[in-house]
Amino acid sequence: MIMEVYTRNNKRTLALGFVGTGWIGRNRMGVLLSSGIATAAAIAEPYPEHAAQALEMAPEAEIMEEASEIYQNTDIDGVVIATPSALHACQALEALNAGKAVFCQKPLGRTAGEVESIVAASRRADQYLSVDLSYRYTRAFEEIYKIVSSGKIGKVYAVDLVFHNAYGPDKEWFYDLNQSGGGCVMDLGIHMIDLALLSLGFPDTHVISSILFSKGEVVGPQEGKVEDYAKVTLQTSEGTTIGLDCSWHSPAGREAVIEAVFYGTQGGAAFKNSNGSFYDFTAERYNGTTTEVIETGPDAWSGRAGIAWAMQVLGGAGYDAIGAAEYLKTAKIIDSIYGR
Repeated sequence: MIMEVYTRNNKRTLALGFVGTGWIGRNRMGVLLSSGIATAAAIAEPYPEHAAQALEMAPEAEIMEEASEIYQNTDIDGVVIATPSALHACQALEALNAGKAVFCQKPLGRTAGEVESIVAASRRADQYLSVDLSYRYTRAFEEIYKIVSSGKIGKVYAVDLVFHNAYGPDKEWFYDLNQSGGGCVMDLGIHMIDLALLSLGFPDTHVISSILFSKGEVVGPQEGKVEDYAKVTLQTSEGTTIGLDCSWHSPAGREAVIEAVFYGTQGGAAFKNSNGSFYDFTAERYNGTTTEVIETGPDAWSGRAGIAWAMQVLGGAGYDAIGAAEYLKTAKIIDSIYGR
């Protein structure tokens, strides 16, 4: 498979630019570089300590003062963006308009309007755009996806989604609505909504109810506060009800609760984290009172979304209409959750 991609593209590796090399940016860089399908040609990072750590991983990379220098470099094939959310739209737009493929941390944009503008730029430039919706690439979820999408549990009539994080973000910008675009729904819930809709074939979906809390008090869309707890009900055009609970700093009795449970007319299936872990997941199939464990154990999944993007770019992929439609559909749902 890899050799086929290399032959079609007539290249063996991608020359990438990395914009933002904090913890997650360095993690994604490390996975891409160790895969052997990409090199780090340039790095744009405002914090010297982060730039120095990135250079230890890629000593051949050139440090750029401005991200725009990366976009205008004709030797660079694609750009990996791992900066605060407020910068994603402008940076992705500039990179795409300069003819670069883009791999961006979520959220792609703070609003559906921002996402729509990025998707339009990807279409105009015919450049491959992907978002780091990393849980899609866990082995456990891949098993659940196969079970649900193949109809093995019958018609799915309900989905329960949960993502509670006992800690919450450690960067102040997450708590500023103008910079983040939202709180725990934008940070955590977006992953779970994506997993549910992907499994169901991305049906048209609307918000039935949305209750957002900040420090235990209900907050409205005009109050300008970032929510730390959300309780949301969605319904698809095919009649499936989706419930979402997510939170930061929640007394959940463990570090994290991450679950996507699908209830069908012929059984159930669940993607769950193991023992409160942020990294270890299991896949389970349910038949009445019987549980069958499909997948469990260690799984080095965190950089697979980046590898998948890089492989597509190596293979000559351009604008991805299917992925673009999915990103925009999810962004519109999140706008509705926030009453925008």
